[in-house]
Amino acid sequence: MFKRYKIINRRKFLFTALADYIGKTISLPARLLKGRKGAPAYALNDTDVREILVVRTSYLGDVIMTLPILRPLKERFPCSRLTFLTSTVASEVLKSNPYVDEVIVYDPFWFYKTPKRGYFTFISGLKERFFDLVIEARSDIRELLLLVRPLKATYKVSYDVGGGGFLLTDVVPYEGLRHKVLYHLGLVEYLGCRVGNLDWGFYLTLEEKTKALKIINDYKINRPFIALHPGSRLPLKKWPPERYSALCDKIIDEYDMQVVILGSAVDRDSVGSVIRGMKHSVVDLSEALTLRELAGVIGHSEFLLCNDSAPMHVAACEGVSTVAIFGPSKSVETSPFGNVHRVVEKPFPCRFTCDEGTCRNSRLHACMKDISVQDVFDAVKKKYNKQDKE
Repeated sequence: MFKRYKIINRRKFLFTALADYIGKTISLPARLLKGRKGAPAYALNDTDVREILVVRTSYLGDVIMTLPILRPLKERFPCSRLTFLTSTVASEVLKSNPYVDEVIVYDPFWFYKTPKRGYFTFISGLKERFFDLVIEARSDIRELLLLVRPLKATYKVSYDVGGGGFLLTDVVPYEGLRHKVLYHLGLVEYLGCRVGNLDWGFYLTLEEKTKALKIINDYKINRPFIALHPGSRLPLKKWPPERYSALCDKIIDEYDMQVVILGSAVDRDSVGSVIRGMKHSVVDLSEALTLRELAGVIGHSEFLLCNDSAPMHVAACEGVSTVAIFGPSKSVETSPFGNVHRVVEKPFPCRFTCDEGTCRNSRLHACMKDISVQDVFDAVKKKYNKQDKE
């Protein structure tokens, strides 16, 4: 009955299944009485849609992987006005995006540590608006119930792999585990959008590009340089900092290139440990950059060396190659998108049943601990030497 759920955490799975069962049962009479009004969303004419709302509030890397749907939507519905509802942090990604007409910012209390009372004020304001089409990109029963259901909209579209399908007008068929970029593109493919030309990025302004160059010059960073981001949102996704230290020293010895270390305040301990463990010096830009400045600096790097993290997706959408270290994450789903990247990982089948918050392997954190410095250095050599030839 619940095979379709794309949920690994057992507690969340059981909560979703129960909430879904109750919701479907309660809403069944009304849904039978109401029936379906109008054609399915995939049969819409290009002039039928004037107001589109895309909902994707968490997390930063996932919001970045949602960006490719925006151009196809605007091309499919050229008369539309596209609004994107996202978190405060992720809203920075959407500045200057040519396909977005408006950004609405809200940090849901079910994902972020924000006061619950702010929800009612927010949703009461949003309920005053009307949308022809709402696309909830995560497929999460909380988003569907608390953000999508209250809205006035003709069409409400998403997958039904996180519960809440009974709240939608159109449930998009789920094609199984695949990269999240393709997962998101599947939503707009259902609507008849053409998704062949991938167009995503930060669309930095000339002023922002100039600022990035100024930062590079001010910190006396010589090109080519390697950008390093040793942090991640979840501890289990982090490769040991002492190995990053040894790897960076090895890279500097081999290639005589500068290493520029990046990170936010939450990465302070990881960054500090890497720097303290090195014999060579690095350029420390941690906690010195805004998100858009980070994108600008990464854009000038030879490649980004990182764990599975938001900056990895920043690099991918900016067309910068990466060497990414994967542990509990499923690279088939969240690897840097594109064919210019190298993923370093070990074959641990338990990652397909891992919720990334708790390790249940008999050898704690083995998926990361089994990746040696030489493993990653070999990937760096293949990446850098290949670029030298190109």
